[in-house]
Amino acid sequence: MIREARSFVYLSAFYVEWDAYAVELLNALGDARARGAEVNLLIDGFGQRLGAVLMSSADRQALSARLDGLRSSGTTVSFYKPAHLAQRLLGGGQHVKIQVSDGGEAIFGSSNITKTSFEGWNEYSVAVRGPITRTLLESYREIGGTVSDRHLRELDEVCDDTSADHELDYWLCNPNTEQGPLGPLGWRGENEVTSRMIEMLDAARTSVCITSFYFKPVEPLMAALVRAAKRGVHIEVFHSHRDALAATDLAWIAAAVNYDRLLSSGVTVFENRHGEHSKIILVDDDWVAFGSYNFEDAAHDRLAEAMLSSRDSRAVEPAAAIFADLRRDPDNAAVTWETIASRPEHLRKRIARFGRFKWWM
Repeated sequence: MIREARSFVYLSAFYVEWDAYAVELLNALGDARARGAEVNLLIDGFGQRLGAVLMSSADRQALSARLDGLRSSGTTVSFYKPAHLAQRLLGGGQHVKIQVSDGGEAIFGSSNITKTSFEGWNEYSVAVRGPITRTLLESYREIGGTVSDRHLRELDEVCDDTSADHELDYWLCNPNTEQGPLGPLGWRGENEVTSRMIEMLDAARTSVCITSFYFKPVEPLMAALVRAAKRGVHIEVFHSHRDALAATDLAWIAAAVNYDRLLSSGVTVFENRHGEHSKIILVDDDWVAFGSYNFEDAAHDRLAEAMLSSRDSRAVEPAAAIFADLRRDPDNAAVTWETIASRPEHLRKRIARFGRFKWWM
């Protein structure tokens, strides 16, 4: 898409890691700018600080130099930072991954710009055309980016409303824009993405399948899942194994602290040893949503997140096929009472010590 862009290209990311994938992508953005396309790259400031721990000092310097080079060529490169200090200190940011170009196509999904996303973890993204493309580009403003009205008009010319036959519902919430000086501390506002998924869980009749990086949802969402399981809905959760994130096991601990509750409610939990980073929820094999929303507290009250949802079979069937593949994947192991009981003592102590801080992890 970047190589074909002639007028403009927009790209948002949670973080960029200096590796072969980032080098190729950033070079493509530079080439697009050199041939006259307007290029806009939005990176989350908090996400980039997190991602920086995966890079050496030399790699961080190389990435910074390349971004400076893009800026000097006229590329808009910006880092999103929420307005309030408390938000920035507590991990506020934007987690939405959107790419849009003048060709009238958009990419929307879960992956970061890093080798880990492309070669390690499971990811899920979609390419879309039609009116939804303009909607995605407009939403770029809500996650901290800038968008030219002229580019929106160009999309109107190539995205024909009359030919669109696949109804997609787009949910987006940036809680940082709704909060005061204390940021997420004590915030009780509504997150549309969380609320819509709770509605779907409460309406579930037979089955719910979920993928998430680490499954540690905000309490109202967890409660809705447990309610569904207790009324007989068959629920499967696929997320990452403790070993999938080499830097720390704290994210896994924040998920593992709820295993007893989930298993007691009848929820089946699978851990993927190489990492599950997609974000999909499939209800009754009839409705699906996918995008950037991790099932965690931060997705509810600190990070801008977005999902696309649909009842169209062209969206539902691929998701159902993914879950069928995940059930057969030998990398996925079910969490059982036996595996919980077999944890070594030092791991039990870590869960007991740090699990209470789930909101922070």
